[in-house]
Amino acid sequence: MMSIALPIPPAAPALGLWQRLGVTLYRHPGLQLGLLLGLPLLWFLVVYIGSLATLLVQSFFTFDDFTMEVSRELTLANYQQLLQPANFDVVLRTLSMASAVTLASAVLAFPLAYYMVRYARGWKKGFFYVAVMLPMWASYIVKVYAWTVLLAKDGIVYWAYQHLGLGGVVDWLMTIPLLGGNSLTTSHLGRFAVFTYIWLPFMILPIQAALERVPLGLMQASSDLGASGAQTFRHVILPLAFPGVVAGSIFTFSLTLGDYIIPQIIGPSGLFIGSMVYTMQGSIGNMPLAAAFTVVPVVIIALYLTGARKLGAFDAL
Repeated sequence: MMSIALPIPPAAPALGLWQRLGVTLYRHPGLQLGLLLGLPLLWFLVVYIGSLATLLVQSFFTFDDFTMEVSRELTLANYQQLLQPANFDVVLRTLSMASAVTLASAVLAFPLAYYMVRYARGWKKGFFYVAVMLPMWASYIVKVYAWTVLLAKDGIVYWAYQHLGLGGVVDWLMTIPLLGGNSLTTSHLGRFAVFTYIWLPFMILPIQAALERVPLGLMQASSDLGASGAQTFRHVILPLAFPGVVAGSIFTFSLTLGDYIIPQIIGPSGLFIGSMVYTMQGSIGNMPLAAAFTVVPVVIIALYLTGARKLGAFDAL
């Protein structure tokens, strides 16, 4: 019987370095993930977590008021100083402003975001998106200094409320100790207005994203079942969009809590946490007390984020 010689298949070409590396990464997904996240995680751990850990350690150092030097002797005196009336008033003032700005931003942002989602179509939708994003493209410092001109006694805001017949209302508000001052530029009311203007886009966008996820059929079903517009808003729209409100509040609350530029330029001379940190580590050089003040908003935001996570706010980001 005659044997038939089968053709010998050609040898596979040798894999190059990059091909071998690709095969190795394909066979070991964990190695691929490690190479992908290794550098970002290293940066996060060293620069971000490392700096926060250093800050926490420094808050326990001792500052000598006589020699103006910092020693590594550990103490709780810096945190005890936070409970002094003057320093505790700074914390309360900052928390009050951050809460007021967050609430006002939510009240202003919700109807605008709702209109953008449900009624704006075509070029109108694009116009509103650009209008919301446009202030974020301008310089933060320029916007704050521009507001000092707008809020001055000869500025456009003063001219507007005088010609609208609101001068008496504004003058009455200025007599309230919590809000008042010689003018809007030196009052808590003016500071509140600038904070709300600066951070409002950070509230509009998360609410808009949350409202986009609300099915139109639910609102139609609510109407078919006899619910009024107010009932539909209270029982259908608001519960489903509330995570977006909480997500936006993360930005407005935390950004107001740590800001130090607006409190220095707008409003009375009362210090905020951010300006207190700037003063302590700058002109005085008391880094331990400045670090202790910095720990306060970090702890507050950590607690706030824990509550926001339970409310599903991260799903709306």
